[in-house]
Amino acid sequence: MTRLGLKLTARASVATLLLTTSACDRPALLPPKAVALNREGAAALAVGNLELAEARVALALEYNPRFTEAWINLGLVEMDRAHFERARRDFIRARELNPDLPAPHHALGLLSEREGHPEEGERRYRAALKVDPGFAPARINLARILFERGAFEEARDQFLRLTQVAPDFPEGWSGLCESLFRLDRWNEVDSVIAHARPHIGMRPELVVLEARMLLRSGLFAEAAGRLEPLTSAADPKQGSRAAAWLAVARLALGNLEGAKSAVELATSLDPDDRVAMYALHAVQGAGARVAP
Repeated sequence: MTRLGLKLTARASVATLLLTTSACDRPALLPPKAVALNREGAAALAVGNLELAEARVALALEYNPRFTEAWINLGLVEMDRAHFERARRDFIRARELNPDLPAPHHALGLLSEREGHPEEGERRYRAALKVDPGFAPARINLARILFERGAFEEARDQFLRLTQVAPDFPEGWSGLCESLFRLDRWNEVDSVIAHARPHIGMRPELVVLEARMLLRSGLFAEAAGRLEPLTSAADPKQGSRAAAWLAVARLALGNLEGAKSAVELATSLDPDDRVAMYALHAVQGAGARVAP
């Protein structure tokens, strides 16, 4: 059985930052129009409309030049455009306005990672958590960096803390399980899944984890049954991950054609998924010719 890579991205955590107006900005003291424009700008940024996002956030700053979150969102627009120095200027401006807000530190961490400096990103995320240990985006990205560099015990600890401060975030539960897999502590995963259910329900991430435990127990047909409905998930990355594990399950059942079909779906949805690549090589190794 392969050991999969953790699929947590810095960009995924930006969305949480974009859509949250921090209490530290005291929205009640901000002009309502500024708050609305910033929110609308964040929504535009979340779907990649940078021009509209910039216009709305810039207007929010005209209403109040000390609107910390608006400076962060303006910096995120610049970062998406690869205008890194402009982004840094905006994030530093936000930090100067309110050093006791975790979001500017987190944004500087995202920028460090975009510039190829994960060690600096880690330092920035830790700074955000020093300000507010409950700031979930920084906790997610710190744990991800630790996981990616192979510090699985430290990553496990950070994901465990995330489940306590933000139990409704699936990244904490899935990351905790992934860390346990890497530490060969499989016997603890079922308990984590059971604790996660009341908080996040039967999210696709959780179902995939359950299916992997079934695969490990040799219950291949049961695992395939759990995974098949997830292959049509709205999120292509989730669909790819489910299809990749489905290919593994079908291959274990001796269903080479079914495995081939599943792996073709997985690679079409997300050609960079590590499990999809593993399943592709496994299916090809079994003698099936997979369409490019």
